Amino acid sequence: MRTLKVLLAEDVHMVRGALVALLELEPDLTVVAQVDRGDTIVAAAMEHRPDVAVIDIDLPGMDGLTAAALLRERLPTCRALILTSLGRPGTVRRALAAHVSGFILKDAPPDHLAEAVRNVASGKRVIDPQLALSAWDVGDNPLSERELQVLRLAAQGAEAAEIAATLHLSAGTVRNYLTTIVMKLNARNRVDAIRIATEAGWVP
Repeated sequence: MRTLKVLLAEDVHMVRGALVALLELEPDLTVVAQVDRGDTIVAAAMEHRPDVAVIDIDLPGMDGLTAAALLRERLPTCRALILTSLGRPGTVRRALAAHVSGFILKDAPPDHLAEAVRNVASGKRVIDPQLALSAWDVGDNPLSERELQVLRLAAQGAEAAEIAATLHLSAGTVRNYLTTIVMKLNARNRVDAIRIATEAGWVP
């Protein structure tokens, strides 16, 4: 029986320990590396050459999907399996666009994780059925990349002047972008637009 090597990226120590223990119960799985930051995933993978990287979507340093995309570039033999506690439709679409091999919920039954690791290692794609359905239920993101940049900064609490300085725009242009964003999302105001975009997974 071939033993599959697994890298685990999870920033919550207790959760990471539980996942490691769960995977190590399987005779054909071994955890060769554990990291708690997204920006350390690629380096750890290059050192340990895992077959599968199990990556939490919300990590400090770099989010899981960005790290998975980088991992695919640097070590294409390693498949990425994304774990999330939130099944936002837009996030699912981002995961599919990033060509991750799997995307499952953290509260899935324990045996699902081990089976998902085996499946993605064999070249299959594993997407939680409920997550897949939710991705179909939401429309396409109507915002341009620049509008998304503006909205992400607004979601972090930046005012128009700060956003303008960051993106090298005039404050008036930023206000125009924010007005357009509110209109495109059929939102009541900027706060409502941030809520809509966040719930859809368009703004991390």
